[in-house]
Amino acid sequence: MPTEPARHPDAAAEPWWPEELRLLQQLSSLASPWLEVHPLGSIEAAGQTLPLTAFSLGNADPSLPAVGYFGGVHGLERIGSHVVLAFLHSLVTRLQWDESLHQLLASMRLVFLPLVNPGGLLLGTRANPQGVDLMRNAPVDADERAPAMISGQRLSPHLPWYRGAPDAAMEVESETLCRFVQEQLLLRRFAISVDCHSGFGFVDRIWFPFAHTARPIEHLAELYALAQIQDASLPHHPYVMEPQSRHYLTHGDLWDHLYLQARARHAEHTFLPLTLEMGSWLWIKKNPRQLFSRAGIFNPLIEHRQQRVLRRHLGWLDFIARAAHSHARWLPQGETRAQAHEAALDRWYRGRQH
Repeated sequence: MPTEPARHPDAAAEPWWPEELRLLQQLSSLASPWLEVHPLGSIEAAGQTLPLTAFSLGNADPSLPAVGYFGGVHGLERIGSHVVLAFLHSLVTRLQWDESLHQLLASMRLVFLPLVNPGGLLLGTRANPQGVDLMRNAPVDADERAPAMISGQRLSPHLPWYRGAPDAAMEVESETLCRFVQEQLLLRRFAISVDCHSGFGFVDRIWFPFAHTARPIEHLAELYALAQIQDASLPHHPYVMEPQSRHYLTHGDLWDHLYLQARARHAEHTFLPLTLEMGSWLWIKKNPRQLFSRAGIFNPLIEHRQQRVLRRHLGWLDFIARAAHSHARWLPQGETRAQAHEAALDRWYRGRQH
């Protein structure tokens, strides 16, 4: 994936647009018979109108499985958008010659929303232009004691982790994400979402709901089975897969909200939301000067290190697509499902403090 793509003509009037927005414009104008572009609206920031753009590949038949890839929920975490855009660019390029990828996409759907919060990206903030942290913006409250501030607060948009006013609707970006997931993923009998973030620890983690409670998710057995085939198929992978609640509880988590919606509206379906939390402290350890830059706390600033991060995760994103495509071969059923549930409780919940 080029690090400095040719500027789309529509972006010529915005020479200071960040690279990620220019990459989106480049993809939107790409003459590809396989890539579908979905304009989802726009938001205003710093006097600019910024697009909310999604993409899709593969078979649109709603009876088939799907995976959704998301990035840029937090404007500061630019590496998440880069990972999603790099994977999408790789797929579109491979479709020119990879027959096995054509066969895969003939019986599944891949959808992408690479930049959920373009205003935050443009302004260099975690929150959107209204000061709202989108990952604290959903109408879900923690049902146990959650840490002050970091779990979400309603005091002021000038403080971090602001949830928005208690009587306000969700932000445009949050609502757009939720509507896209509802239309593209929740209507399918099997779907996985991957939301790419950075900024937590020295280890790359794969988190799954819940964030608002220490109670296990209802599809715990299925997540355990996914972890098992991941460990077996990628024996040297760097990821720690676990529920987010093992670390802290939060209010307003978008993926908790969407999972609860899926259970309420489509109880017979399986929706597995995953969050890739890239361990950004590793980049700071290798380059301590990044501590003096807001962007450096959440992103690799040295080019070769960013390229290494992109290479590191593309294989796992491809694994998730193939796991979704072949879910009937590994999803636990009957007694096996009950055994997987018990094994998951042992692995992630029993004997641990939350």
